[in-house]
This record gives sequence, structure tokens and C-alpha cells, in this order.
Amino acid sequence: MKRPAGIFLSLVLLLGLWTVPVRGAQPEVKAKSALLMDAATGTVLFEQNAHEALAPASVTKVMTMLLIMEAIDSGKISWKDPVSASEAAAAKGGSQIFLKAGEQLSVEEMVKSIAVSSANDCACAMAELIAGSEGAFVELMNQKAEALGMKDTKFVNCTGLDDSEEAKDHKTSAHDIALMSRELLVNHPDIKNYTTIWMDTVRDGSFGLSNTNKLVRFYPGATGLKTGFTSSAGYCLSASASREGMELIAVVMGCESSADRFSACKSLLDHGFANYALIQPQMEGECTVPVKLGTKETVSLVPARTDAMLIDKAQKSSVTIETELEPSVQAPVSQGQRLGTMTVKAGDRVLQEIPLVASQPVPRLTWGQILGNVWKIMVGRG
Repeated sequence: MKRPAGIFLSLVLLLGLWTVPVRGAQPEVKAKSALLMDAATGTVLFEQNAHEALAPASVTKVMTMLLIMEAIDSGKISWKDPVSASEAAAAKGGSQIFLKAGEQLSVEEMVKSIAVSSANDCACAMAELIAGSEGAFVELMNQKAEALGMKDTKFVNCTGLDDSEEAKDHKTSAHDIALMSRELLVNHPDIKNYTTIWMDTVRDGSFGLSNTNKLVRFYPGATGLKTGFTSSAGYCLSASASREGMELIAVVMGCESSADRFSACKSLLDHGFANYALIQPQMEGECTVPVKLGTKETVSLVPARTDAMLIDKAQKSSVTIETELEPSVQAPVSQGQRLGTMTVKAGDRVLQEIPLVASQPVPRLTWGQILGNVWKIMVGRG
């Protein structure tokens, strides 16, 4: 009986060695809705009830900041422009820096106050500066939401306050919040100069700001982005962080406590960083193809696209690049003409095939040029 038992034990140990590693367990998220997205590619890495339209509270201000940054980056307004607070802006409740009607702050101080302290009064003042009124600004918010494919969204104000009858229709989803967060982070990265501030001041140092997003202080690599809370919305958060060249966006809505929203986003971000990696496929050295009857003897090739690729982190060390080129091409060669393929592989598995194309046109030699070249050869031989 001892020998069969020994054989059985050996088989158990051997099978244990053959076990295939699996991706880490899915994160536990205490939230009504949640989503994890890679910022570079837009790939959804985790979702939980992600398309339910819910009240977002001040996470609304991701869209407000997006439209502000578009206005700044387009030159419509500048960081140093003065912004006057209207009666309507000064009357906003909730989180604020207590603007007085007629008080002026720069665009930069307004943006800082929105990003760090979720100032409703500053959000309203900026909406009026850009669109003339909060109502007109909200129209721009909804237009932008439609352009981004945010199908679960309807904005009613620029703050996320939901203490009025009209504001009960103010809804969005974790998926849509991730979309607008990605647009803000990727296309307007200067916003991170403000969303990463832990503590600062405005009004020449007389008024202190403290970030409502505690991950900025306590989560390595945090880049933002925006908290939100009302009694009806619960605790919400769009959290972003960057490590090893990869930026992730974690969104939770309807958490029961502030601690739950931070814990949930931390769990989502940890899951993403532990299991995924971002790579930028690149050719080794210069790739050229000989050109027959062309004004140049060779043409250089470049990848038709240079998008980053999201892969399982376990595959990263096994990624290789293979190139296959045409042996030659006859002129004329047009710019963008496909003359090869770059294959990205992890072991024997093909991850992506990227066309290699001509980086510039190569015209065909004229008959006069051909005869001239022949003459040069003949003279040289003589």
C-alpha cells in the first residue's frame, strides 16, 4: 500500500507543477456601479453594472473641466484672464470657496479651486465665462457628451448639485464618466497640474484648498481625478493613476461611504496594474526596400500606425517583433504604399500585425534619366 500511495503523491506534486497561472481574482467593489478603463486604448478591463444611469454628484465637474480645458487650449480664454463672479455663481451651495458677487479671480485660480476643492461657485463662474450662462454651458456639456458616445448621460447643471426637482434628471453612468475622464486626461494633460495638488491656496494665499480625493496623497502614481457626494448620489469617484507608462481610470458610483469609494478605486487600480501592461511596438533599426527604376535606390518604411497595445502583464517579457519586407518594389512608389508587415508576438501567439508603408514617395525615372544613367555607366567602364 505504501508504493501506490507514493505514486499518487508524486502525481499530485507533478500536476501541481503543471498548473497554468491565471489572472488575479476579480476585485471586490462595494458600489452600485463601477468600471476600470485603460486610458491609452480605451479598453474596459472591469465593469459592474457600468451602464446604469445614476446621479454623479460633483464627478459632473469632469465634463466642466473638460470644456474649460478645451477653451484654454483653443485660445478662447487664457489662464490669466480675470473671471468675475455673478450673483448666481456666488449663490451656489455645497462645496465652494465662498465667492462674493463681483469678486474676480483668474481662470487658473478658478480651475484650481474646481479641481482641488470641487468649488461649485467657481464652476458656475467659469460656465458663464465660456458660454454666457450656466444653461448655455450645459447645452455644450450635453453636446460634448453626445460626441463622446456617452449614451447614458443627461446633464442639467455644471456642478452635480441635485437639490432641485429639475436636477433629478441629472444622470450619467460609470462607463460614461470613464469616457469623459479619458478625454480630459489624454487630450488635455495640463489638467493634471491641478488634479494632483494635495493642498494649496488661492486669493494670494489667504484661502486654503485641500483635495477631496485622498488617493492623490496616498496612492502611488495618482493623477486625479474627481470626487462627488450628495445624499441621493452617495459617494462617487473617478480616480486615475499612472505607472510604468500605463494610465488607468477607475470609476465607482453609489458607494455607501467615502472609505468605500477610495477602497473600491484602489482595488480596481491595483487589479489593472497587477495584470496588464502597455507596450509600444517599435522596429529595431531602419527598414528599407530596394526600388527599381526609381529616383531613389531605396525607400524607408514606417509602421502604418503607432498605437500602444494593452497586453496581459505575464506576456510582456515574451513579446517579440518580426518584420517581413517585400524584396523590392518598382517605381513609382506612393507615400503610404504597403511594402511589409510588422508582427507583434508573445511566444508563438500573434498579438497584432501592423502594415509597414513607404514613408515618402519615390517617382519613376524618366527615359532621359534612364539614358543618362546608362551613359554614365558606359563612360565609367571606358
